[in-house]
Amino acid sequence: MKTTRPVLRRLALVSAAAASAVLLAACGGNDSAGHTGHNSPSGPAASPRASAPSGAHNAADVAFAKGMIPHHRQAVEMAGLAATRAASSQVKELATTIMKAQGPEITTMSGWLTAWGEQVPGKTSGDHSGMTAIPGMDHSAMPGMMGAKEMDALKKKSGKEFDASFLEMMVAHHRGALRMAGTEKAEGAYGPAKTLAESVIKGQNAEITRMNKLLGKG
Repeated sequence: MKTTRPVLRRLALVSAAAASAVLLAACGGNDSAGHTGHNSPSGPAASPRASAPSGAHNAADVAFAKGMIPHHRQAVEMAGLAATRAASSQVKELATTIMKAQGPEITTMSGWLTAWGEQVPGKTSGDHSGMTAIPGMDHSAMPGMMGAKEMDALKKKSGKEFDASFLEMMVAHHRGALRMAGTEKAEGAYGPAKTLAESVIKGQNAEITRMNKLLGKG
């Protein structure tokens, strides 16, 4: 009896260990199968877009907002000159339209940058060209952006001379904005920013057509 009991005890332990091994193997197999869709590169969670939260943005969205804010500011500044310098009522009307459209867009884009924890471009003291003080950003090379000399020259003009210069400069300015908006549409991720870019493209293309007609080019 003394010999039988240790043998039976060893058999029981071996059986229990075997059963545990089978159970662990089964659990491991189920866990692997159950997570195939999440861990596999072809699974639904593999795509960043699929797992990205609503309202996600990327570097292109930030660049668009940081670039378009000073770009819009300069357009608003140029348009503001028309009230006292333009001779044509059509030029004055166009300038008012530009200010009403781009002013609120500046506010909107500033709000995005603030929400994203990004610095909002701000004009330096005495800077009337729409440039910003953010280090590392060269807005003088931005598409359609006017230099300080061009802005100063525009301010010295009036009447028909102002009208012609204003229209020529604003056409070039708008074309620069179209390039920036096109980049945002192609590379951006933030829905509202892409929608704004589409609005810029539609609205400023129409204004370019209108300005070219006033210049006698359309």
